[in-house]
Amino acid sequence: MARAGIDAIVLRPSPDYRFLGGHGGGYLVVTADALAHTADPAAFVPGDARRVGVDPEMRVRELFGLAVEAELVPASSVLAPLRLRKEPDDLAGIERAVAAAESVLGQARELVWFGATERAMARRLGLLLGESGCEEVLALRVAAGEHTASPAHAPSERVINPGDALTVSLCGRWGGYCAEVARVFAVAEPPDDFEAMHSVVLAAHDAGLSALRPGVPVSDVALAVREVIDGSGYGRFAARHVGRGIGFGPDEGPRPGEDTVLAAAMTFCLEPAVHVPDLFGARLADVVACTGGGPVTLGSAARTLHVLER
Repeated sequence: MARAGIDAIVLRPSPDYRFLGGHGGGYLVVTADALAHTADPAAFVPGDARRVGVDPEMRVRELFGLAVEAELVPASSVLAPLRLRKEPDDLAGIERAVAAAESVLGQARELVWFGATERAMARRLGLLLGESGCEEVLALRVAAGEHTASPAHAPSERVINPGDALTVSLCGRWGGYCAEVARVFAVAEPPDDFEAMHSVVLAAHDAGLSALRPGVPVSDVALAVREVIDGSGYGRFAARHVGRGIGFGPDEGPRPGEDTVLAAAMTFCLEPAVHVPDLFGARLADVVACTGGGPVTLGSAARTLHVLER
């Protein structure tokens, strides 16, 4: 804070708040002299503060409620670098979250998909997430057939039929930690050329995984993924983003567009994808820990193409 010229930090319940030990409601106020958990943050901001770091998730009324003359700046300028490397307890928490997400994915394989709609299956997965202990569903995607080609597709009333490609993506928060897992399936049998596309995405995932090592710029992970997809001829259909950091929040550093160099105890959601408009798409997502011994995938779900039998 001193190096950034910030005299106080005010946080509401958010990933930064949880990172500093906040729990329940209220605010955390950090100054050079104290850390206060309070319902009245304005009372703890020094009267002579010139710059105050605020939570990026604070609402406008909360910002006005501070009633300070100081310049307000994002607290993430101080906290984001500290959140890059996880403590052992954090890594264990993320691993538990991944296990919970994968348990739901495993149950998804046993559901009856034929004749159901995307929206109906999304509702069923939402219930399973709740039963798994998920505190907050952050993203839930079910896309069938041509809808798998749309990265931002929301579940619709489209009926799932034999011969469809299917994308299932789950992202949530368990025990305060976030996890995401995404897999592609085929219903009864894969559509023509889908297995070939899936094999390209799987190879890109393996290349990105191999690059996730200490001392490697995170941009090199993106490069490794894109070289595989470009070499396959699918380059112009590759997803723009290949991953991002994950932990207390679903989208945090390190990010491929930044200059961050990977270090041990960083966690990364690796998510290569290819989307061919009006045809189909494939996306794989896994949470990976960067360790001194190399990358460690925190889950164990198979990445092979699974054919749903019903």
